[in-house]
Amino acid sequence: MATRNVQTLVLGAGPGGYVAAIRAAQLGRKVTVVEREFIGGVCLNVGCIPSKAMIHGSSVFDRIQHASEMGIEVTGAKVDLGKLVDWKAGVVTKLTGGIGQLFKAHKIESVMGTATFKSANSIEVKSSAGTDTLVFEECVIATGSSPIQLKGFEIDGKLVMGSTEALACKTLPKRVVVLGGGYIGLEIGTMWRKLGSEVTVVELMPTILTGIEKDCARVVHTKLKKRNVNVMLETKAIGLEKKANGCVVHVEGKGGAKSTIECDVVLATIGRRPNSANLGLEAIGVQIDAKGFIVTDDQMKTSVKGIYAIGDVAGQPMLAHKASYEGIVAAEVIAGKKRFRDWKCVPAVVFTDPEIGSVGMTEDDCAAKGIEVLVGKFPMGASGRALSLGEAEGFTKVVADKKTGVVLGVHIVGPEASEIIAEGGLAIEMGATLEDLALTIHAHPTLPETIMEAAEAAMGHAIHMFQPKR
Repeated sequence: MATRNVQTLVLGAGPGGYVAAIRAAQLGRKVTVVEREFIGGVCLNVGCIPSKAMIHGSSVFDRIQHASEMGIEVTGAKVDLGKLVDWKAGVVTKLTGGIGQLFKAHKIESVMGTATFKSANSIEVKSSAGTDTLVFEECVIATGSSPIQLKGFEIDGKLVMGSTEALACKTLPKRVVVLGGGYIGLEIGTMWRKLGSEVTVVELMPTILTGIEKDCARVVHTKLKKRNVNVMLETKAIGLEKKANGCVVHVEGKGGAKSTIECDVVLATIGRRPNSANLGLEAIGVQIDAKGFIVTDDQMKTSVKGIYAIGDVAGQPMLAHKASYEGIVAAEVIAGKKRFRDWKCVPAVVFTDPEIGSVGMTEDDCAAKGIEVLVGKFPMGASGRALSLGEAEGFTKVVADKKTGVVLGVHIVGPEASEIIAEGGLAIEMGATLEDLALTIHAHPTLPETIMEAAEAAMGHAIHMFQPKR
């Protein structure tokens, strides 16, 4: 066992931790990163990036299946899932290698091992090489989150999979039951459906995508039905019966009606929990709330001086880009800058079919706060670009304060929603009005035009859709 001093210590090398480390190093701090599994964290290695690569692959195959609608005849198309998984792994390797190079360029030390706090300024790191103690000046906790395990449906990597196992699966399951109608389950479930699996979604709540703008979620639900995905709402998974050639999921619907679903694989995606346990935080006085999140202020400071927390472990929303932003805030505060977590909104994107991009307040949010709003909604079916892509389902919605015209929310469901939602985020951060959006000349034909059109609709003078005079 060895004891040594370090300056800025970062626990976790995910999108929060590695960003915090790089920014701190840029500001002159000598940084050490402790990571228990892999550089880049869950998002880069087994989450955000690999899932989007696999989803893109499934979408390419799906487009091929429907190419005849445009007069393009394709015969004999098939998927080699093993090669698709290997291609995905190549994408991940390039990105993780890039982070490694950035660490090297910024002289950031990386230590692989499991950390536990021994005092308010030291941790113990256990690795295959032994156990060391690091004494730090300040520490940023960026340990992320883990999948919630549903009792009776514990992940075994074979019959019951989490997102990690599903994205590495090289054999396409014929029948899949997805437990949880949130974004992770629907993204992977849709991916498997496009590749040819039969998919059933079991969701406890009355709607899918709880927390996402309800009209956007409704469009995705309709598309799932068109793809013959069986969505069972207000249904609880109550048991799993494993067999030699698959398994049987026992469910209970509204009113107590029970039924069974035969499948080859169960995808368990019922949510995630913060990785705050087993770090020794309670012993040193770091405050943790009832849900396991580390309590922080607007500078990412915890209840213990010199210790900061960012990302999933520090509270909702559990999103990579929020973690990265908080990492920059923490690093700059450590370096003595007057920096705060002061954003107006955090965008959320869902890579279903169609995609969803949402930022700011919904109509329901405004109603709950007593804010009168103007709402403009422009259908993708009236967008020349959406029609030319053959993806005319969905809409763009702009929500604004009725008194001031200031944009409060932008919600998009349709092609490339994940890309064009950034304009909505910028508009809200800048305090833009409906008039600002409507007067901004957008290139034609493009999908961002729908934001301009929705703003015009909210003002009562949409050009490419009829509106009765107000």
